[in-house]
Amino acid sequence: MIPFRNLAETRTPDGARFSLHEHDGEYFLKLNGRQLMGSNSTVSELLLADLACKFRCPVERPTVLIGGLGLGFSLRRVLEINGPHVLAQVSELLPEVVAWNREFLQNLNGKFLDDRRVEVLTRDVFDCIKNGAGQYDAILLDVDNGPTSFVQAKNSRIYSGKGLAMIRRALRPGGRVAFWSAEPEPLFLTSLSRAGFQAEEFEAKSHERAKRAAHRIYVGEVS
Repeated sequence: MIPFRNLAETRTPDGARFSLHEHDGEYFLKLNGRQLMGSNSTVSELLLADLACKFRCPVERPTVLIGGLGLGFSLRRVLEINGPHVLAQVSELLPEVVAWNREFLQNLNGKFLDDRRVEVLTRDVFDCIKNGAGQYDAILLDVDNGPTSFVQAKNSRIYSGKGLAMIRRALRPGGRVAFWSAEPEPLFLTSLSRAGFQAEEFEAKSHERAKRAAHRIYVGEVS
């Protein structure tokens, strides 16, 4: 059996162990030893980008905020589907994750960090949203396991009524926000609607051959 290689490790602001691993050519991010994402199961990360950027009307120069760099698959997809004039701002709380993408994941998606269309922000995505009124055509949020399962405790504010109102203000007319969730969170669909979004829930598989769609993506659109 091929062993896992521990490539790098850091601590989150809450003190949790956050680590990067490689196994048989695939890469994995773990929190306290529990896998958060892997390069062998990216269908939902790609769908997150597709749904967030599914504008009803063409946007010539979209500005897209990506909350959480991870392994870079959502970033790559945003660049692929939005063309040469997109501005993709990646908000990653942990500078180490940015460094890992450059050092260990260059041939995966790390090279896209140096794309002229990309701006890397090493800060909390909540602060980007709070200070970004009317700046974004799309916002992708993949910073937790869902609206009730947080990587760090203070992320709960993103999904609160106040947080959703901030997201709505940060979006331009016709703008869309997409939230990744590890499992169904039906009450969150109601929260999005109450915050003034046109809300939808989409099923998402972890990989193409999965028998069932375990994950969910929640989308809110500003009319």
